Amino acid sequence: MASDTSLFEEIERHLLSDEMPSRFLSELAGSSALGEYPFNMLERLQTTPQSPRYHPEGSAWNHTLLVVDEAAGIKTKSADPRAFMWAALLHDIGKPSTTVRRNAKITSYDHDKAGALLAREFLGVFIADTDFIERTARLVRYHMQILFVGRNLPFADVEGMKRDTDVREIALLGLCDRLGRQGADRQQEQENIRAFLEACNSQSADRFYKAGSGQRGQNSKQLRHDHSNAPRERKR
Repeated sequence: MASDTSLFEEIERHLLSDEMPSRFLSELAGSSALGEYPFNMLERLQTTPQSPRYHPEGSAWNHTLLVVDEAAGIKTKSADPRAFMWAALLHDIGKPSTTVRRNAKITSYDHDKAGALLAREFLGVFIADTDFIERTARLVRYHMQILFVGRNLPFADVEGMKRDTDVREIALLGLCDRLGRQGADRQQEQENIRAFLEACNSQSADRFYKAGSGQRGQNSKQLRHDHSNAPRERKR
């Protein structure tokens, strides 16, 4: 059986080289390879439920596989493909510890924050490059800002996001996250990301996405995302 380090390197090789890394990851899920720490952080995603309304694909693991494949298709647009692909794999690693059922609803509030901590822990087992670890963890930390900014929620933190990471990388990861849902509308999700970039005062939306049918800045459709991931505003 491969050692922990060699398994990590093998996962990375497939993340960076495969058109569909999900095929290799699915094979791992069917074996005992993910049973040991820290790979068991990924294994737990297999039994982590999601709201069927927003995630008809099923578990957080199924969603992650879809996201990773989407990311593999656009990783060349990333300024940091290695961090981008690891962030795609780890973006929901905080869901197992934050997912609960409330009144027949499944929620995972603050999984982005929990996920950033776990991403640092996971990568830190194998990598000494703290700059790389931090770049990846910050992508995980801010991946929910697509929803928060798009819906003008109080949890939006554009300034913090701009300070800590590249908004364009968040947009790329966010697009993969949104498309990694069964039945996602690709054209609408691209327009949602464009609206996010504009809301963040980005001038580089055209670098990533072709113009939609409407004019820029006129998309008024509500973001369609897993609202169960967005904490409710606390009463003061």
